[in-house]
Amino acid sequence: MKRSKRIVMVSHCILNQNSVVKPLARAKGAFPISKIILEEGVGIIQLPCPEFKYLGLDRKPMSKEEYDSNDYRNLCRKLFNSICEDLQKYIESGYEFIGIVGINHSPTCSISGNMGIYMEEIFEILQSMNIEFKTFEIPTDYDENSSDENFEMEFRKFLG
Repeated sequence: MKRSKRIVMVSHCILNQNSVVKPLARAKGAFPISKIILEEGVGIIQLPCPEFKYLGLDRKPMSKEEYDSNDYRNLCRKLFNSICEDLQKYIESGYEFIGIVGINHSPTCSISGNMGIYMEEIFEILQSMNIEFKTFEIPTDYDENSSDENFEMEFRKFLG
């Protein structure tokens, strides 16, 4: 059996930039950082995109304050619940949950600074379950042409 038994959770748009609000997409498909996850032999849990589910593909760019409603927060929790059930099964089976990779300055998936709504809900759920995890965030200037050895080295360190 060749399983590494290590998994990481990534914001949807890391693997699918097609879901990003049109003027903000930074790659044709997946971010190049995805290759590093594959090279390190880490399994990927792709989080669903609440923005896409909530307003569709042709939505306009919005702020955290514009998204922040009970309906949107409920959707975020609902979308994460099934992911969380899967995560629990992995952990119970001895897998290492490395952590979550978010998107800086996203109203939904930002981790640092003004945390995104989805990440607020995810963190609350994971903390209530006493699930420990690390975080990593894709900076706003990262795109499909990015080649920064320090950034890639930090990401590899995050993956362990």
